[in-house]
Amino acid sequence: MSGLTGAYVPGRSLLHRLPAGAKLAGLAVSCTVLLLLRSPAALAGAAAAVILLYAVSGVGLAAAWAQVRPVRWFAVALFGVQLVFADLPTAVSSTLRVVLAVALAGLVTLTTRTGALMACLERCLAPVRFAGLDPFRLSLLLSLTLRSVPVIADLVTRVREAQRARGVERSPRAFAVPLVVGALRHADALGEALAARGLDD
Repeated sequence: MSGLTGAYVPGRSLLHRLPAGAKLAGLAVSCTVLLLLRSPAALAGAAAAVILLYAVSGVGLAAAWAQVRPVRWFAVALFGVQLVFADLPTAVSSTLRVVLAVALAGLVTLTTRTGALMACLERCLAPVRFAGLDPFRLSLLLSLTLRSVPVIADLVTRVREAQRARGVERSPRAFAVPLVVGALRHADALGEALAARGLDD
């Protein structure tokens, strides 16, 4: 399943060896700390720490950039909105929080096998059995949702680039139709892969 839903990069770093539960807990704590940090200077220190974690993990620059690349335009838009309605320090702080949270979440998926991540989520979701739900299927759904976000974001980027190449970047139809078709093709391919693994019911 890792080839289907994950962006796992094999390695022997300390981050790779940490249990999935510890990394998810660390991610939750880190995101909470990011929300508590107020000044751009403090968030710059947090950014340095995230860069250090990526360096220690040894996943490579390409994999690191792939984690934040899908949100780059959202970050620009967020910065602009915050700049209009607040001030420069607030705009910088808000944008950094989002980018760093995405980067940290990406680092977890890069250094954790999808199977281990799903097993951890399944254990955490065990109480939902009392509500008649299947923890395994819920953990699979969460994993697929997380991995589909960058896929769709990359599809949006490619559609935009194709629009510019054809000179129709102002056409909503030229954007919406290829995006919907591409998303449906991705969903079909994903469904076929799940069906091949007996998860289609």
